[in-house]
Amino acid sequence: MADALVFDELWEIICERADVDPGKKSYVRHLLFHEKGIDKPLEKVGEEAFEFVLAVKNGREEEIVGEAADLLFHVMVALKAADVDFRKVEEELEVRRAGMHLHD
Repeated sequence: MADALVFDELWEIICERADVDPGKKSYVRHLLFHEKGIDKPLEKVGEEAFEFVLAVKNGREEEIVGEAADLLFHVMVALKAADVDFRKVEEELEVRRAGMHLHD
């Protein structure tokens, strides 16, 4: 089973890629510093969300997992583009998880 720290590690990589020398090419930098601005990572979120929905509708587990990973990754890049720390999302999920226990 994958460790939940994978999100923290992925967030660190996204932040590092955003801060590296502009001469270094990376997919994350391409999305974050595209001429379309924040629209570029948001387009990718929309594209990946659509592909995820289709994968679920088709019921193919391997595709569902791959598209879910793509979607989560692109949401994280869009958060970086919006200057929102992913840890805030994790904190919000923790609050919601705690609230779920109150209603069980």
